[in-house]
Amino acid sequence: MYIDGIILPVPEANEDAYKAMAAKVDPMFLEHGAIGVVEGWGSDIPKGEHTDFFKAVAAKEGETVVFSWIVWPSREARDKGWEAIMADDRMKNPGDMPFDGKRMFWGGFDCFLDLKAE
Repeated sequence: MYIDGIILPVPEANEDAYKAMAAKVDPMFLEHGAIGVVEGWGSDIPKGEHTDFFKAVAAKEGETVVFSWIVWPSREARDKGWEAIMADDRMKNPGDMPFDGKRMFWGGFDCFLDLKAE
């Protein structure tokens, strides 16, 4: 299994617009090989003394942090999926983004443990 993690700041006033965008874009990941997509709207994010989610994305007053991840069956499936998604015509003109993409960050992670409750 392979996971893409994404952290980004979103103005709280754009919550509905962000959720609408996610509902439109996220199914494409499943169409192109992902086995799951999770979007998390920040609701209990403590402010840290040295670092925290807000500092990581240089969040401004009135913004919260969205934490999302995409689960892929493998790194190979992820690489192939992202290539297909970026070539997908629906991604060529995404419209107005309800967040500042310059402060978004992401990364890919090899999954070394996956525990689930029975």
